[in-house]
Amino acid sequence: MPKGKPWTKEQEQTLIQLVGHGKTVHVITKVLGKTENAVYMKLQRLGLQVEEESEKNQPSSSSQLKLPKELPTIENVMKRLSAALSALEQSGIDKKEIIRLRCFIQGVKIYKELFADYVHYREIEVELVELRRCYDEIIKKAEDDASRKNKS
Repeated sequence: MPKGKPWTKEQEQTLIQLVGHGKTVHVITKVLGKTENAVYMKLQRLGLQVEEESEKNQPSSSSQLKLPKELPTIENVMKRLSAALSALEQSGIDKKEIIRLRCFIQGVKIYKELFADYVHYREIEVELVELRRCYDEIIKKAEDDASRKNKS
């Protein structure tokens, strides 16, 4: 015996249209407000097949990543973290989305740590450049003084 709310004729028609347009089960669940399991069962009963998301989206590799011109600020990253945490509080999210959000949250933690290191190293780098400049000035002054002594 079926569980959950029965499908309306309109929902069935929408399902058929979405499948015809090549939409994934993930998209269909969002549009119809049904669980993945319910959609798969209805597809089976109607004799329809949907292209799986993994087949539809070609996997990307790190060599295809687009590098940003500037690093996101910690404030922007924390806003995204807050949005991800809010999304996790919603009921009815599928397992793939939960995993994606958890990976994102873990990535934020790593980014925060690495960003702090980056800022620290940048400060050290600026300080070293300044020390190098001072050192070069001292050496130049010492050479000038030695040159003046030799002339006298």
